[in-house]
Amino acid sequence: MRRTNPPELSPPTGFSHAVTATGSRVVFLAGQTALDTEGAVVGATITEQFERALANLLTALDASGGTPADLTRVTVYTTDVAAYRAVARDLGGVWRRHAGRDYPAMAVIGVSRLWDEEALVELDGIAVLP
Repeated sequence: MRRTNPPELSPPTGFSHAVTATGSRVVFLAGQTALDTEGAVVGATITEQFERALANLLTALDASGGTPADLTRVTVYTTDVAAYRAVARDLGGVWRRHAGRDYPAMAVIGVSRLWDEEALVELDGIAVLP
């Protein structure tokens, strides 16, 4: 995995501008919200829901034989971009606790609502395993 952050672009914070991956298996990770094992959304804040959604995404990745370092792309969907930006530093801390400092290419996309009406964030991803 090679993470590329050209000096001609603004310094990335919490993501990589490009990720080049070579490997033998590609894992496409479905969107994950803050669902518990009973199917209920847990957490009242974006930070709490982001932490659970990320844990769910990483659980699916682990079950597929991957690690956070194998993530090449993560997309975050949120129902409130301004609120997401307001807690971005906290979300960075959540990411580092669960996934370390290997950042994939990332995007944050504002949406009017998610499948689970109570959900504030959803994460999906792509990983390339060796």
